[in-house]
This record gives sequence, C-alpha cells and structure tokens, in this order.
Amino acid sequence: MPDKSSKIGSVTGSGTRIVLFVDDEVSVLQALKQLFSDVSVMRLLTASSGEEALEIVRKEDVWLVVSDTNLPGISGIELLERIRHISPTTGRILTTAHADLKTAIDAINISEAFRFIIKPWDNDELKSIVLEALDRSGVVRDLAQCEVGAVSSIAQAIELKDPYTRGHCDRVAEYASTLAMKAGLPEESIVYVKYGGWLHDCGKIGVPRSVLNFPGSLDEPGMKIIHRHPLWGADVARQAGLPTDVVNMILYHHEKYDGSGYPYGLKGEEITLEARIVTIADVFDSLRTRRPYRAACTSDQVREIMREMSEAFFDPHLIELFQSIAEEVLVEDARRAATHHRDLVG
Repeated sequence: MPDKSSKIGSVTGSGTRIVLFVDDEVSVLQALKQLFSDVSVMRLLTASSGEEALEIVRKEDVWLVVSDTNLPGISGIELLERIRHISPTTGRILTTAHADLKTAIDAINISEAFRFIIKPWDNDELKSIVLEALDRSGVVRDLAQCEVGAVSSIAQAIELKDPYTRGHCDRVAEYASTLAMKAGLPEESIVYVKYGGWLHDCGKIGVPRSVLNFPGSLDEPGMKIIHRHPLWGADVARQAGLPTDVVNMILYHHEKYDGSGYPYGLKGEEITLEARIVTIADVFDSLRTRRPYRAACTSDQVREIMREMSEAFFDPHLIELFQSIAEEVLVEDARRAATHHRDLVG
C-alpha cells in the first residue's frame, strides 16, 4: 500500500481560485461574469465548448468547473468525466435546462458532479453553491498535498461554519484514538482512527450554514441535507487520496449497530471497526456540548443517554472499553462545573 500518511494538512486558502464556466450561449456567460464580478476570491474563465474547456483545464490550475449539459461536441457530462481523470481535485457542477432522472443519475454516477443545478437558476443560490464548492475544493487540495501534523487545522477550518462544534473534532480524535489503543488496534490503525476523528465531519463543508446552525428541529428537506454529509465527506477524502480506512470512518460514522443509522443502514460488523470506534467518541462528545437545538447535557444525563443508546447504537465490546475513558472525562466536567458555580456565587 502506498504511503498515504503524508496526505494530511491544513486549509491555507492560498492560490488563485479559478472557476471555469462552460456554456455555448454567450448571453449566459456574460450574465455569469456580471454575477460574480464582485467576488474577489476567485478568477473567472469561460469556454463555449467542451473541447475549449479541456484545453483550459490542461493549462490552468482550475478549482471548479460549472458546465451546461448541452454543449457542441462532447456533452457536459462527458466533459466533467474527463476532467475528473485529468484533474481529480477540480470541483464539478452540472447545469441543465432539461431536468430528467437519467441526466441527474449520470451527473452523479459518471461525472461525480458535486451539484446538479436546474436552469433558470436563482442567482443568490447559484452564488452560494459556487462558493461552497470552492471551499470544498480547497479542502480536497489541502488534504491531498499537506503534511500529517496539520490535519486538525482542516477540521478546525470546517468547524468555523458551526460555532457550536468548536473543538469537537479534536476531542473526538482524542477519545477515538484512546479507545483504539484500548481495543488493541495496531499502531497504523490508531493513527488512521485519529485522522478519522479529526475529519469525520468534513462533509459539513457542503451543508449550508442555514441548515447547520438552525436553532430547532429541521424539516424533512433539512434532514436530508444533513444525512448527506457523510457521503460528501467521504467523497472529499476519496478525491484527496486518503486511505480507505479513513474514508470509511467518515462515511460510516452515523451508522448504528442495530442498522438504524445512515447513510446505508449498515448493521453490526458490516460497519468497519474503526468507524464503530469514531461513532462512540462522536456521540459522547456531542452530548457533552451545546448545539443550536439543545443545551449541553449534564454528566449524569450523558451517562444515562450513553447507557440507553448502548443497547442498540454501539458495538457492545467497544462501549464497555469506553466506559473508563468516558468516566474520566465526565468526572473532570463535573469538577469544572462545580468550580464555576462556586466562582459565580462568590
């Protein structure tokens, strides 16, 4: 297996963010230039055919391609598929005026497009999608090129979208790697578990802030978006060339031992061991911290909820090993809460 350990790093945001729009209608390209004229973080290029677009991608470091489906010569789907092979870290968005199921499926399965947009689009929505896609491309590039020691910086940069989870990925990485050691995993696997803990939520780079920070129960469309973040995160890690073990931790960290999780409803040992470890660490830390839709749980509440969830959500052997790790953290939480209370009352 090639050494993938060097493919970890920090989000630097450096470099010119080139976005290439491909459409055979001059008026559309002109409208796009006008729409993005005030976006200083990107450089906009245009092409009127797939062949012209491929030449640009071969010469320029293009971060994102937004292409219409119907082009003279090669189609938009074929164009994005070729770009996927030429420049794997380039983000891909497909637009179409003729939405149908086959086009949507081909966009996902053949070109692995990040988004599928119907014409005529809403300008604000298009702008938001393009900027989110640029952020995602930045994460892919940083993961693919950077050094091991800076991986937590990527997680921290992603957490900036969600102020309620500040430090969450660092803590999950710590708890998960400690549990992996207790479970007797080999050293390389423990390192990968730490990466998986840091990066488990990297798919949130594709979740709108309005959904991520919604201060209540999400409706069905909002939940569908949230349920896609493991898929988006795994795709980011896969594009960056990270080890399969790390990709699977990102993909499966919301699966549950009884099969009631998402995105695939895997059950028991169908879920990789490393992912089962990260799941326990993720749930534990989530309960301890405040979220937009609820306050942080007390130490006693965390114990009770983890005990209730153990019957269905967690690997029985792993959750038993995790008890001493959790108890040490909860005792410290209680000590800090008591100290804070004493300080408040004088």
